[in-house]
Amino acid sequence: MNKHFKEKIPARYANIGYGPNFSVLDIGISDKCAVVEPDTAFWAIVAKDDLSEVLAGKLVADFQKKADDFQKEMQHLRFGLKPSAVYFNPTERCNFNCSYCYLPEDMRRNGKTMTKDELCNALARLSGHFATIGSGEVKPQVIFHGSEPMLARASVFEGIQRFKEDFHFGVQTNASLMDDEAIAFLTEHQVGIGISLDAPIADIADITRKTWQGAGAFDAVVQVMEKLADYSAFNVITTVTSQNVHVLPQLVEFLHDHGVGVVMLNPVRCTQEGGRQLKPSNAALTRNFCQALDRSYELFKQTGRKLVVANFANVLAAIAGPTSRRLMCDISPCGAGRCFFAVAANGDMFPCSEFIGIPEYKGGNLYQKDIDAILDSRAFRKVTDRKVENIDPCARCAIRHFCGAPCPAEIKMVSGDLNAPSHYCEFYQEQVRYAFRVLAKEREHAFLWNGWQEETEAAFNLTEAA
Repeated sequence: MNKHFKEKIPARYANIGYGPNFSVLDIGISDKCAVVEPDTAFWAIVAKDDLSEVLAGKLVADFQKKADDFQKEMQHLRFGLKPSAVYFNPTERCNFNCSYCYLPEDMRRNGKTMTKDELCNALARLSGHFATIGSGEVKPQVIFHGSEPMLARASVFEGIQRFKEDFHFGVQTNASLMDDEAIAFLTEHQVGIGISLDAPIADIADITRKTWQGAGAFDAVVQVMEKLADYSAFNVITTVTSQNVHVLPQLVEFLHDHGVGVVMLNPVRCTQEGGRQLKPSNAALTRNFCQALDRSYELFKQTGRKLVVANFANVLAAIAGPTSRRLMCDISPCGAGRCFFAVAANGDMFPCSEFIGIPEYKGGNLYQKDIDAILDSRAFRKVTDRKVENIDPCARCAIRHFCGAPCPAEIKMVSGDLNAPSHYCEFYQEQVRYAFRVLAKEREHAFLWNGWQEETEAAFNLTEAA
């Protein structure tokens, strides 16, 4: 078709092959549905009775006016970002033997712990790298991660003290070693703190989160949680398994009652056999996760105080405005090796912490090789080149840029192929539908972090399409 003829095609014919291909998504509301243009993640919520008119009229015409901008935004989000965060394992060892841990058991029993000099040397190398790629306006992040970073407490605290001007720091911990002195140091230095708690009662929480001797730490973790509840940079991480999935609504209520403002309800990663054995069914996960979100909304209405379920909030934000998402797991390529990377206790670098323990994804050693070269290594590029367009059936999915078919590490270990769909596919579908229902009912303020409006910009007025 020549250009002149194409330009003369009326807008009302724009969705029959020449223009954008919109998908209609049932969101579980009797009189409304979502219309999605999958390539750009453009969407609108419309009345079902007006669907034919909308698809032949103003929505298509207005989309076409801004399609190039949408495409550029999505292209930059997916392929134009540079690493700005590091998941840093200062030790391979852990005082816990959680049933679903993504790190091999021998590593957690007998692994290496960094000395102060080793850790600070690594931070110096990272600081030098970020200085060459950053704008200087925003500090990169270093999250001390697990195994259990508090087993390397002296080294971690020394690193935070010496490099506090270079990085924003965070610590993700099982909280069993968090005494008042540690809490005081971390809060005084404005370090982000995430602690793990899997249930509102010890009998369930301690089933999977336990020491090598089989004892749980529920009471100790709750005490730490209560001390940190008012700290603005605090959150709780829950790993959702077949053992605790049924108590997610009660957990939301428990955390809200204890003043917690942010929780992550993360479906268990199946990178190791323990996680695979504990995977909940998609039906049970969907039902209880959505009930937990329902309960969080009810509590917000009753009290005016939010409990943000961060992983859901990220999906909701990604729909409201793709660039406002804060986590990069639910897009492809995911953030691994692209927006962040992981450093193991011996200096080895991996695209993400989930890949530590999978040797073929080691890109090189921080102490021995240039960081840029590691980021461009074949091991990293296998992950950073992974995109839904190469995955069947994800390439044809309307919500592919709200999902991303995560997580590549667990998919590789489960299916043997990075380019395979997620075994949580049904859950991710229903999570997106729930998010669209929230938007249709204009309840997003109850689920998103304060100030989220400043991070998004309306590109199309939905009321004009109705």
